[in-house]
Amino acid sequence: MLGVPGNRMRFRKIASAEAIERFFRQIRTCCALAEGFREPFEGQIECDESTFGGARHGKRGWGAAGKIIVFGILQRNGKIQAFPINRRQGAEVIQLVAEHTRPGSLYYTDDWQAYASLAIRGGHIVVTKEGGKPKGRDHINGIEGFWSYAKHWLYPYRGVPQKFFHLYLAEICFRFNHRREDLCPIFTNMLQKTPSSLTLTTLVRSD
Repeated sequence: MLGVPGNRMRFRKIASAEAIERFFRQIRTCCALAEGFREPFEGQIECDESTFGGARHGKRGWGAAGKIIVFGILQRNGKIQAFPINRRQGAEVIQLVAEHTRPGSLYYTDDWQAYASLAIRGGHIVVTKEGGKPKGRDHINGIEGFWSYAKHWLYPYRGVPQKFFHLYLAEICFRFNHRREDLCPIFTNMLQKTPSSLTLTTLVRSD
């Protein structure tokens, strides 16, 4: 709840390190369930991808070893949804857009050609950059700001187990989407009302 890695909580002597880790994992699983039930976005929407993971030797870019690719959808002045994806593949990204946004929305994206088909669903504005800055008034600053927010949250962990990365990502999205609220009572309520049968199916990704 405090945004502190579980291994640092061991100094408070409130429980064993294993019990603390299970407790936080349960909270993250509840966050993942809550985010999974979020209504599709509409209106002005930003879409983008980013990679997560520490620096590695060897290949760089989207296919770099040890990196997780994350696709994000942000409703401007609103909320975020983010998803680990297997590869930077247009079909998977567009499928996520179709599932989590409503037709008729206005999409802001970079110039990746996979986004070209979004013009069929609604408006589509391609944001181009020069010297790292958007050309003109159009931008995707909102979702790029979220990437910075997410990586800042993950930095103190110095790496997380890949099989649980989706839970950490869900927690970050949940915190961002409730950033103006007191999270303690929200987390407590979720822990009390979420059946264990649901958390087990969300705990570990199968792909």
